[in-house]
Amino acid sequence: MTRASLDKQPHEVASMFDDVAERYDLTNDVLSLGQDRRWRKEVTKAVDARPAQKILDLAAGTATSSLPFAQSGAYVVPCDFSLGMLQVGKKRHPWLPLTAGDATKLPFKDDTFDAVTISFGLRNVQDTDTALRELYRVTKPGGRVVICEFSHPTWAPFRTVYTEYLMRALPPVARAVSSNPDAYVYLAESIRAWPDQPALAERLRKAGWSKVAHRNLSGGIVALHRGFKDLAGPVGC
Repeated sequence: MTRASLDKQPHEVASMFDDVAERYDLTNDVLSLGQDRRWRKEVTKAVDARPAQKILDLAAGTATSSLPFAQSGAYVVPCDFSLGMLQVGKKRHPWLPLTAGDATKLPFKDDTFDAVTISFGLRNVQDTDTALRELYRVTKPGGRVVICEFSHPTWAPFRTVYTEYLMRALPPVARAVSSNPDAYVYLAESIRAWPDQPALAERLRKAGWSKVAHRNLSGGIVALHRGFKDLAGPVGC
């Protein structure tokens, strides 16, 4: 069994997710006390996929997150760099075009997708800024990005309780339900080290996205960030 370190070497992260693939969805449901279902519904609403649109679901894992987009009539491409996750997803959803890909070097042409989204995966990418630029590159002008990621609770007393849960309660629970509990120690550490809501919004702007906004879910445990790719490129391009 493996876990990744906070420098997030791609082979470490991929191997760690390969180890937890079979029970990944169940473990997330238990550890989030069922909140992950609500968070994913909010992502679906924010992406607002329409029939015939092309949607990139990056860090899709077993493709559970991709199903609502397919059900809307959109053409969704679940993409992940964990082959273990993709293999489990292909067994469960053989009709979906699951694709292996690295967020920092996506295997798609420029201006391909009407919307791009990544849920609980950006935090695991070694180079966040490169990934944000890659998402921008493969999005059509006028298209949108939706990022759902763990963030920082906004109420200080709750933030303290939440941090204690992450570091003390989460690992024992993970030992009971996960095939690789050490992976969830990394999860807790990576959440603590992740930038807060305004900091991530600024990184989106620097990557080229406009009209960037964010909304807190569950008191800021999770935040939804959204941005748009301008119809016209920056002046001078």
